[in-house]
Amino acid sequence: MSVFYNKNGKHVLMKMVKAIQDNKAYLGEVDGLIGDGDHGMNMNKGFSLFEKEYQDKEFTFTEGLDNLGNILFSQIGGSMGPIYGTIFMDTAEAGEELETISTAELADMLAAGLAGLQEIVEAKVGDKTLVDTLSPAVDTLKSEAEKGTDLAPALKKMKEAAQAGMESTKELVAKFGRSSRLGERSRGVLDAGSVSCCIILQAMADGITEILT
Repeated sequence: MSVFYNKNGKHVLMKMVKAIQDNKAYLGEVDGLIGDGDHGMNMNKGFSLFEKEYQDKEFTFTEGLDNLGNILFSQIGGSMGPIYGTIFMDTAEAGEELETISTAELADMLAAGLAGLQEIVEAKVGDKTLVDTLSPAVDTLKSEAEKGTDLAPALKKMKEAAQAGMESTKELVAKFGRSSRLGERSRGVLDAGSVSCCIILQAMADGITEILT
């Protein structure tokens, strides 16, 4: 059963940073259709601040998630800073004692991040938020862990679930945030938070796959 070492997590965090930086404009475009258009700019700001502060330092996967979460929580505007900050910090806390991380342990960590989010927002699957991406991704990873699936194929399934969850938001009506004011007019457009969540989870999965032992 393959695992990855917590101590090697810097590679994964930097992969996540680059994914957000590379998609800054796209996230802004998606958000601009039914939101205020600043999601890409805000996410890029937070992830780039993390990169600037930590690119020359060594840190574990969980330390990196915690530090990134702290920066997002405190230094980017709007609701997404506290939302992603909570997800990352709670994910990190659930795995901070781990030396190696398996499918089951990563599933538990991300489930803790989702649980933390659900303590501060009421959004559920179907409400056109990043929960539509994160929840099925977590459920899939949990399911694969219960089957004893190795980490690489489990992560592939998680990526597929995140993608499908993100795509599902296109036909949903927004229930939260600025776009909720549009009612039916919010249908037909992807939710920007679900898109950034998918980008992050897929980059995380790719980064982990590259350092499996």
